[in-house]
Amino acid sequence: MIALDILENIQIAAGLIYLIWLYAWAKKQLGSAPIAAIFAVIIVYLTFYLYPWLIWVPVIFFLIATFFSGMFEKIPPGAKKPEHLKD
Repeated sequence: MIALDILENIQIAAGLIYLIWLYAWAKKQLGSAPIAAIFAVIIVYLTFYLYPWLIWVPVIFFLIATFFSGMFEKIPPGAKKPEHLKD
């Protein structure tokens, strides 16, 4: 039961972080604080309140980027690119 309470608290904290981050991004893109606040609240509600398991997706991406970033350094820089990735 304690572990579930901790996970719920982490979900709430992550949701608030996403809300603040989305608000800052929307304010910069839209140029209006009230519209950005409404946009951020709607997106966070629709995404994380209706589907609470989605809150863990960015956390997993963050952990992968943090702990497994050295994996990409092992790819040789002169490796041949696939046809669809060539400039």
